[in-house]
Amino acid sequence: MDGKAEQYCSADPAAACRLFWNITHSPGATKFVYDYRLDVWSGKLVAIVVTFVIALVVRNIAHRMITKVTQRMAEGTVSEKAREKSKTIFEGSQALLSQRRAQRAKTLGSVLRSVASVVIMGTALFSILGYLGLNLTPIVASASVIGVAVGFGAQNIVKDCLAGIFMLLEDQYGVGDVIDVGSAKGTVEAVTLRVTRMRDVNGVVWYVPNGEIKKVGNESQNWGRAVLDIPVDIGEDVEKVKEILQATADTMAEDPQWSDLVLERPSVWGVQALAADALVIRVVLKTAPGQQGACARELRERVKVAFDQAGVSVATSSAT
Repeated sequence: MDGKAEQYCSADPAAACRLFWNITHSPGATKFVYDYRLDVWSGKLVAIVVTFVIALVVRNIAHRMITKVTQRMAEGTVSEKAREKSKTIFEGSQALLSQRRAQRAKTLGSVLRSVASVVIMGTALFSILGYLGLNLTPIVASASVIGVAVGFGAQNIVKDCLAGIFMLLEDQYGVGDVIDVGSAKGTVEAVTLRVTRMRDVNGVVWYVPNGEIKKVGNESQNWGRAVLDIPVDIGEDVEKVKEILQATADTMAEDPQWSDLVLERPSVWGVQALAADALVIRVVLKTAPGQQGACARELRERVKVAFDQAGVSVATSSAT
């Protein structure tokens, strides 16, 4: 290097000042660069640009990874047999399933991408402020105080959102499922991070904050079970009644109209309860998800017809 650069850039010249001298060989311009610390600021500018570019690249990679992970997690855990059965349950079932998966992927992906962006770009911002020579201690202290204040003021919202995230991650329920959350029961119409909207059998729409849901029963996941307790007169022959129930349930399961909804051969479990003038015999059917009610109603009608034809008396005091 030409020794004159040291005369204008100091005994230990910065890389930017040295480079400027080597390119221009102008004493006045080189002294101007040194006097106004343009060499230092140019170095800081390079560091800021590099930091910002790295942050953008890392954020892009994180977003791509989050998108792939959420799409995989949104696939669900429905068994193949139940999936094949559910294809013929009602028109548009696959569209409903796709809508549920898309909603999970969209909601989870949006939240996680936002969190990743805030963390990555926030870290880059603090690094850039450090390059500019700002004292970050008061800023960090103020942010901590504000964060605590917001946390106390919006703790219910935070609780609802956290519960919504875990609900989606665990695939507890989704759009189209029939669920029971204790305070309400109905079909889920929409799920957000903060609230679940559901409509009950009477048409009433319920908005339930996710943080208030302590437990949830899902009647539409994988498969369902219709349980019928049939009360008959205490004097009836138990084996005869069981044979009638089994034959009636088998006939229904083989009916083309219902065969797609009944996943396994019906089972008569036997006497469930005894009373002074009645005995209760239980019949169960494993059904496609959400079809328990329809199968139970159809089987009750068929049992009534079969009992009338066989002369079996149904008990009245213990009817269920």
